[in-house]
Amino acid sequence: MLADIGNFALVLAFLCAIFSVVAAWYGQRTSQVAWVESARNATIVVFPLVFTACLLLVISLLRSDFSIEYVWRVSSIDMPAYLKVTALWGGQAGSLLFWNLLLAAFTAAAMARKWDEQRELMPYALIVASLTQIFFLFLVVFIETPFARLDVVPPDGNGLNPLLRHPGMIIHPPMLYLGFVGFTIPYAFAMAALMANRLDDSWILTTRRWTLVAWLFLSLGLILGGRWAYDVLGWGGYWGWDPVENASLMPWLAGTAFLHSVMIQEKRDMFKTWNMFLIILTYSLVILGTFVVRSGVISSVHSFAQSAIGPLFFGFIAFMFVLSAYWMSKRRADLASENHIESMASREAAFLYNNFLIIAILAVVFIFTYYPIISELFTGEKGFVGPPVYERALAPLFALLLLLMGVAPLTMWYRSSAKRIEMGVRWPALVATLFVAVLFAFGMRSWGALLGFWIVGFSAILTLLEFWKGTRARMRRGEGPWEAYMNLLARNRQRYGGYWIHIGVLIMAFGIIGTELFQQETQIRLQSGESLTLGEYQMVFNTVDRFAGLDDLMITEATAEVYKDGRLVETLRPRSELYTRTMQPMTIPDSVSTVTEDFYVLLVDWEPLTPNQATFRAYLNPLINWIWAGGVVFVIGTLIAAWPDRREEKVLVLDPRRTALGAAD
Repeated sequence: MLADIGNFALVLAFLCAIFSVVAAWYGQRTSQVAWVESARNATIVVFPLVFTACLLLVISLLRSDFSIEYVWRVSSIDMPAYLKVTALWGGQAGSLLFWNLLLAAFTAAAMARKWDEQRELMPYALIVASLTQIFFLFLVVFIETPFARLDVVPPDGNGLNPLLRHPGMIIHPPMLYLGFVGFTIPYAFAMAALMANRLDDSWILTTRRWTLVAWLFLSLGLILGGRWAYDVLGWGGYWGWDPVENASLMPWLAGTAFLHSVMIQEKRDMFKTWNMFLIILTYSLVILGTFVVRSGVISSVHSFAQSAIGPLFFGFIAFMFVLSAYWMSKRRADLASENHIESMASREAAFLYNNFLIIAILAVVFIFTYYPIISELFTGEKGFVGPPVYERALAPLFALLLLLMGVAPLTMWYRSSAKRIEMGVRWPALVATLFVAVLFAFGMRSWGALLGFWIVGFSAILTLLEFWKGTRARMRRGEGPWEAYMNLLARNRQRYGGYWIHIGVLIMAFGIIGTELFQQETQIRLQSGESLTLGEYQMVFNTVDRFAGLDDLMITEATAEVYKDGRLVETLRPRSELYTRTMQPMTIPDSVSTVTEDFYVLLVDWEPLTPNQATFRAYLNPLINWIWAGGVVFVIGTLIAAWPDRREEKVLVLDPRRTALGAAD
């Protein structure tokens, strides 16, 4: 019964999305506003219909209704209730349904607002957003239906993939999906601007906050994914340049370039063609990334659900890309700007350098990620690009990007004097040099690390000085330090929120340099009472216990005491887990965490026949927690930049140019 209702709701949602496209097209063609309003209402109705289907599937999971194939595949009777809920996105059909829910929510929220000044764009935005919704609804209605029935009802289910049972996976996929689907809104309005030939910056101002929100969620998804990999995959790292990791990173890079570049269009009415290209690229990479995850075209430890839907994704990507390219080509003359970069030392040029570096990084990641497909296509053999190759190719580009991050705020619009920039960088460069000299004096001899720490320190000082200069200027008006700083943030959230994002990135870079260049590891088999030493830590192995966990879980847990300078620091309990239903093993680390480092331990091997012996692998990860701390600062900065500003919205509404455009429709 629930399955039938769920299927019916999805079919209705699919029909509503089709109606939205047809009605929006007809309304625009005949200039009948009522049809466009009807199309918008149909788009909004898609959300409650898909929500109903999701709710019914979650109820079926909680009730262990194994007559539904999806419930049987991803859950079991003894699974905790919270895991049954998260099983909604634990398989192919469910994750596509969840994707549809988030896409419908974003689209409904965007279309529910009455943008009177954007009335000319609304029909086209509805068409483009609904086309995306139609494609994903088509998949869950006709190809990967989550409500497919089994002829014979089994007594129990297969259970959820062990990799997805970690608490981090409760949050990580929704954040990633929200980031992916969120970019549909700015893409839809960009395409609408092309179709309506309304190529001022109004579509950018309308979708700025949608873009920031999508970018925030995608950033959160990447950070949480790194933390999940560190806690669950058991290899001592957080980023392995896996194809699915890269599939999420690439649209983030394109979106980052877009967020920087649109500032130039707003300020100087430049880079219109480039901005259109960037948002189209971001959207295309979002769909391509979903294709990689869902199709299994490139093998990955993150590809939890694979099926034969790859050709459909490829066809949809090709269709949308051709559609976008057609409209860009048609409007190329209108996208041309009368303004040009007047000096290569201007702020406009700095933003352009930023974009070139980000796109260069994106190009390297793209080529290396899809190299297995490219090599197999041309040579018949599937090649592979490992993490060391990524790191060697990308390190110089990231270094230049971090350096530019610090210098760019010193530039001025139109042109900057070399003397002004020189005066601005002199003291930060000296302080950064002194910092590196201290590191060298204390024994650091890695020139790569010293250069990296110099760049991070130099850019961090320059960025913090921007806060100091702004706060100091307000203090001269009689404001106290805290009041001046808070007013500085409140009155220019986009700029100073962006600076906090930069500080977060620099903190993360500091941690990445320390972890990547100074990580130590060892592996040893110990008898009970024996110890291993790594850095300043000594670990003494005590015992191993085996016991049953929840559902089909069998846990093997070691107990070991960790000492530093002869003092007991912590008792660690690294463990291995075996899910007996699928015989899938997991290795869960334990660690001693401090501000400066992690002592990270894995139980690699233990046999019941030799209960007093076990094999351990230990890692010493310097500055690893600076990465997570930088992520927190990064998120706070994004929230500041995206926080609604009533004064800004009032200016947008009262802008005579936009009011006139709206009245002319």
